[in-house]
Amino acid sequence: MHLERILGRRVLAANGRAIGRLEEVRAERRGAGATVTAYVIGPAGLIERLSAGLLPFLGTWGGYLARWDQLDLRDPERPHLRCALEELQQLSSR
Repeated sequence: MHLERILGRRVLAANGRAIGRLEEVRAERRGAGATVTAYVIGPAGLIERLSAGLLPFLGTWGGYLARWDQLDLRDPERPHLRCALEELQQLSSR
């Protein structure tokens, strides 16, 4: 799957409520390729993707970190959680 198909998409919880946009993907190198380990959802992910050096000027931003297995991407247009929102790690840019 190409990342441009999923970045910026709204992620839905099990109840259909949007929890934020998928803004960043974390991956580890494996041989000649890479394996996705986590997805960053919400404003903190956007800030992480753009530049951590800007964080002191942008205030506090929250978001979530979903492990690779907590997000269902079978329909890239409508990514949704495979778990309860409470199971995700909460993030803060500060």
